[in-house]
Amino acid sequence: MQAQEDSFFKRSLFDRDFDNFRNPDQTGINEFEPEKDSLTNFGGINVRVGGAFALQFQDIDHENSGNESTPVLQDIGGNFNLATANLDFQVMLYDGVQLHLRTYLSSQHHTETYVKGGYLQIDKLDFISEGFAEDLMKHMRIKIGHMENNYGDAHFRRSDNAMALYNPFVGNYLMDSFTTEVGAEVYYFNKGFLAMVGATNGKLNQSVTNPKNTSPSLLAKVGYDDYLNEDLRFRLTGSVYHTNQTASAYLYSGDRAGSRYYNLFTDIDGGGDGFRSARVNPNLRNELTSIMVNPFVKYGGLEFFGIYERASGKAAAESDTRDWNQYAGELIYRFGTDEKLYVGGRYNYVDGELATGEEVSVDRFNIGAGWFMTKNILAKIEYMNQSYSDYPLTDVHNDGDADGIVFEAVISF
Repeated sequence: MQAQEDSFFKRSLFDRDFDNFRNPDQTGINEFEPEKDSLTNFGGINVRVGGAFALQFQDIDHENSGNESTPVLQDIGGNFNLATANLDFQVMLYDGVQLHLRTYLSSQHHTETYVKGGYLQIDKLDFISEGFAEDLMKHMRIKIGHMENNYGDAHFRRSDNAMALYNPFVGNYLMDSFTTEVGAEVYYFNKGFLAMVGATNGKLNQSVTNPKNTSPSLLAKVGYDDYLNEDLRFRLTGSVYHTNQTASAYLYSGDRAGSRYYNLFTDIDGGGDGFRSARVNPNLRNELTSIMVNPFVKYGGLEFFGIYERASGKAAAESDTRDWNQYAGELIYRFGTDEKLYVGGRYNYVDGELATGEEVSVDRFNIGAGWFMTKNILAKIEYMNQSYSDYPLTDVHNDGDADGIVFEAVISF
C-alpha cells in the first residue's frame, strides 16, 4: 500500500507532461487548440497542479478634451498594480479523458478568489469500452463544461488574468472577445485541417431566471494549420458566434478579471471604463452575430498574427442593429538561444456605432520586447499609445488619449 501511495505521489507531482495539453510555459507559445494525439500514455489518475503569477509597473498618462461637459478623469501616476494569481488543476481521469479547472486567486476586479470555470476534454471513448469508436476518435475531440468558448484565435494569445505568458504584449485587444459559458464543443482534426461546432446556454452568470429571455448560443470554426516546409508554418481560421436572444450577451465584456491597464478613462466619480479600462465594449447585448478571421504565419523567428472581426447586434432596448469592426496586426521577431528574446509591434483599430448614434473609432499602437529568463519566467516591457475619435462631449473618451510604459513579470508553471 505504501509503495502505491508513493508511486501516486511521485506521478502527481513530477509527471508534468500531459497528452493533448498546452503547456503553460514557453513551449506553449504559438499553440492554439492543443495538438490532437490518440497515442496517450495513461498510468492511472494523475493530478497536475499549476498556476501563474503576474505583476506590472504601470506609468501611463491619460487625458480627454477637458470640456466642461466631459467627465473629469482620475489622476493616475506611475506605480505597481495589484499582483494577480491563478491556480490550475489538470487531472488525467482516464485514458483520453482529462479535467481542467482554473481559479482566479486575485484579479483587478475580484480581489477575492473565484472559479473561472472547468471542463472535460475527451480524446478517447475507452471509458465506454476499450477501443470504442477508435478510428473516429483518432480525429475527434469533445469538450464539455463551463469554459472559455473557442471563438476566434485571439483568445489563445491574450492574457487570462495572471496567465500572461502567451501574450507577447501586456494589454489584450481593444474588442476583447472572451466569454465563459456552459456548453459543448466537438472538434475534427485531419492532416492540418480543423473544424469545430459548439453550443452554449448563452449565459455568463449561470442561473435559472429569465427562462424566456435566453436562447442557446452557437459557434463554429474552420481552418488549416500546418508546416508548409521545415521553417514555414501557416494557419488560417474563420470563426462565428451567434446568439439569437439573451438577457445579456457578454462576448466583449466577459472578462471579470479586468484589464491589464489600470484606471485608464475612469472618471473621478467612478464612471467610465472601470475595471475594463482601455477596452472597447460595443454593447451589442442581444441578437449578436460576430465573425473573426485570423491568419498566422511563422517563418523562422519571424511571425505575424492578424485579426479581422465584424460584430452586429443591438442592446435590448434598441430596434435596429449596429455594426462594429476590428482590425489588428502583430509582427514579432524571436531570436537568441531557443528564441528566449523577442521584439515586436502591434496595431489595433476598431470603429462602429454607439447606441446614441455616433460613428466612433479607437486605435492603439504597441511596441514591446520580452525575455524568457527560463521557460517559466517572462519579463516584458511595452510602450502603448491609444486614441479615441468622434466620441460625444459628454463621454469620458471625448478626444481621449493615453500613452506610457508598462513593465510586466510573469511566472507560469
